Amino acid sequence: MPSANSQDDFMDLIQQMSQQMIETGELLQKNAQRLWFDYQRQGLMAQELNAAITKLGQHPELIADYQQQLAQKISEDLQSPKETRDRRFKDEAWEQPGFAQLKSMYLSFCESTMSLMANIPDLDDAQKQRVLFFVRQWLSAMSPSNFPMTNPVVLQATQASGGMNLLQGLQNYMDDWQRGKGLHNVRMTDLNAYRPGKNLATTPGKIIYQNELIQLIQYSPTTVKVSKRPLLVVPPWINKYYILDLQPQNSLAKWLVDQGHTLFMISWVNPDASLKDKSFEDYMEQGVLAAVDAIEQSTGENSINALGYCLGGTLLGATLGYMKAQGDERINAATFFTTLLDFTHPGELGCFLSKEQLEILEQQMEAEGVLDGRALALAYNMLRENDLYWSYHVNNYLLGKEPPAFDLLYWNSDATNLPAAMHSFYLRNMYLENRLKDPGGIQLKGIDIDISKIDVPCYFLSAEKDHIALWESTYLGAQKLSGKVTFVLAGSGHVAGVINPADSGKYSYFTNDTLAGSPEDWFGHAEQSAGSWWPHWDSWLKQQGGEIVSARDPEKGKLTPIEDAPGSYVLKTLD
Repeated sequence: MPSANSQDDFMDLIQQMSQQMIETGELLQKNAQRLWFDYQRQGLMAQELNAAITKLGQHPELIADYQQQLAQKISEDLQSPKETRDRRFKDEAWEQPGFAQLKSMYLSFCESTMSLMANIPDLDDAQKQRVLFFVRQWLSAMSPSNFPMTNPVVLQATQASGGMNLLQGLQNYMDDWQRGKGLHNVRMTDLNAYRPGKNLATTPGKIIYQNELIQLIQYSPTTVKVSKRPLLVVPPWINKYYILDLQPQNSLAKWLVDQGHTLFMISWVNPDASLKDKSFEDYMEQGVLAAVDAIEQSTGENSINALGYCLGGTLLGATLGYMKAQGDERINAATFFTTLLDFTHPGELGCFLSKEQLEILEQQMEAEGVLDGRALALAYNMLRENDLYWSYHVNNYLLGKEPPAFDLLYWNSDATNLPAAMHSFYLRNMYLENRLKDPGGIQLKGIDIDISKIDVPCYFLSAEKDHIALWESTYLGAQKLSGKVTFVLAGSGHVAGVINPADSGKYSYFTNDTLAGSPEDWFGHAEQSAGSWWPHWDSWLKQQGGEIVSARDPEKGKLTPIEDAPGSYVLKTLD
């Protein structure tokens, strides 16, 4: 029998949801145009799947083999359910009779279906990758773990709480809908647990320069002496810079300052529709080049080192090509974290970017002025859909629980918009047409960009399990450059492989001084070292840093500080 308190809680939730339903209806009306564009893109996915299935229908022998093998596997599953390390089914409740067989049959169905789709003849590599991606999304969505009546953990919670878990889950679902403004981004962490400048991005420094697109942070030194050449960091503007300055124990920014580097960090603006016409050229001119100018004005140094992370690395590579053509030698050496310069293997992100998909996306960006950061965040999350979407669907909506506080996932949820002009150029010229790798493939401010003429020393850090910038493709980009390249392959993925503090003792990294042949050849002759690659990079970076000089206080530079780090740009969230 429910208690009086639980009945009160029930009525409170009902009243809240009634109001939210009204607000959700209004939200859907306001976002009808966005929903229409989403519907068009989904229609293209369905057409491609239908075309693949039509081709499959021309090979009845493949379907017959599939049916026979699947029937055999299901028969075996009913008699002896298979064991699995799949985290969706880790709870011991899945070992109960009935649920154990259901789990096992589902996994067999997924395995057989993916194998069938992979063997459809007459699909080129890009088509096959898209079809497999779409089918995998469908299979993940239909997992028995995602539904109340087929998830024993949810059934137990429902019985224990009298159904309050499902009611609270519905409340959580509607909260996410409202926060996402019509884009369904499931909450992955406690969004009230962190705030940049309070318990994230707390490394001391000053904003010494700003324009429409950037604020430039100069960090306060913690050593008496520093390397002569400052280090400029160009983070991606798809996310905010503080992935490199989370908390003191995992802050790359703090660690670099503590190693004796004069560190400058670009903090990109979170653009709205008023910046829709900002181009890739603008990001070069008002971003990297403006930062280089400001560092020279502030410190008097006309030779610096630079680091680009992900998209920031792609911009840095293009900028180095531009500077080379202009005879500008102010960047002495460059580091690239998980950076694509050659997009031959774009990974699963390419599944969202057929020519037809991009045309619809460009229409949407033109209409809205920006690509909403929430849409991009959802696309990235669906690259690891079970870990970054469906697990939270179960936790938040079916179990009615709150996700735990986690700094990395807070950063992941702190999305940024992308200006229409810039993002269209980037997607079309890099991802779709892969033009940056070719001499003169793109032009910036009327200058042909040729990355093969970049001859400064470069350090490439890639990640073995990176699902965004496949290391095999970052390796191809590193081979395009004509200077001395040090290529290092870290363990883990796109973020954890980079944010791996020197004293963590986690993962390992691979080195090989010979950058010739295929990625597989390089890896086959690479040497493995335990732990973080940070000290290895710092040793390389200090070799590029020049003589040792007195540390530089940002308050005593030639540019007057504007405000304390982390600055105001990083605090702007999506409306």
